[in-house]
Formats: sequence, C-alpha cells, structure tokens
Amino acid sequence: MAAKSYPGARILREVCAESGPTGRATQEIDYGRRGKGYIFGAFRPATGEALTHDYLGRTTANWVDFLERAEAWVPAEVERVYAILDNLSIHRAPDALLFSLAHPRWEFVFQPTYAAYLNLIEPWWKTLRTLALKGRRFETWAEVCQAVREATAYWNRHRHPFVWGRRRRHRARRRPGVALLANAA
Repeated sequence: MAAKSYPGARILREVCAESGPTGRATQEIDYGRRGKGYIFGAFRPATGEALTHDYLGRTTANWVDFLERAEAWVPAEVERVYAILDNLSIHRAPDALLFSLAHPRWEFVFQPTYAAYLNLIEPWWKTLRTLALKGRRFETWAEVCQAVREATAYWNRHRHPFVWGRRRRHRARRRPGVALLANAA
C-alpha cells in the first residue's frame, strides 16, 4: 500500500467558462506516492477475527516476525493452524521453514498459481481496503498504518463468521403455473 489518494464516492464536476458545468464527472488527480510499505494479515474465517501488522519491506525477517505475532494471536487450544499462502519467495525461505519446524501445529498450504480466489483472506482484504482507504488521502505511510489499524480494530469489534462465496439474494416464492391446480374444495 502507498500513501496516496484512494478514489471514493466524491466526484468533481468540470466547469467550462462559457457554458457552466459540462456534466462530465472526474476524479481528483493524484500523481504522488508519499511513502509505501506492506501490510501483512492473518484471518480466522470461523470467528471473523483478523490480525494485521505493517512493515516497511516484504522481507523474510518481517515475514517470520509476523508469523511469531500470529502464533501469539492464535489461541493455544487450537491444535492445527493452516496458513494458506501464495507462492511468494519469502513464504518458502529457510527461516519460514525453520519457523514451521519450531511450531509443529502450523502447516503451510500453498495455493496454485493464479488461484487467489481459493484463499479466504482475499475477499477480506477487499473489505479492509474499503474500510481503511476508500475516499481518503494519505500524506505519510504512518497515516496509512493508522487507518489500517483502526479499520482492523473496527472489524474485530463487529466481527462475524466469514462465509465464502456470494451472498444469496432473496427470491420471491414462485406463483403456481399452468400445470398446478388451484386449491379446489
């Protein structure tokens, strides 16, 4: 993530000097990135609880540090932790493998390439981006980190089990067709 403007619902109307508003809607232009970093996250779909932490780089040391934080975050009564990961090189680094040896309840499951939809955290990332970033302008990386921390805290206060897949729309009950007889007494 970067400290920049994230488009939101605010729309600017162009104004022509001769004829007034032109009716074309545009977003405010923002060319600058004012600092960037990475947000690491863990998610428990059964409870809806989430953990995020910000880092300046996507390094093996930061990844192992996040795994240690996640180990402390997951309750001790949980016997097995499945970490669903993409194929980023830091996820397969020797230090990450040493972490899995030191913590036998952890199992790393690598999703197939180009199959992000198999990871339940991906739709949650979209929700977090909306909660934390949508329609806001950030001047520094510290502001982005603060917004993500606040959004994660908000999510955890209002958490619910996360259901995989699309929401089902309520459909009205179908009326009897030609083949069905009306109630005849």
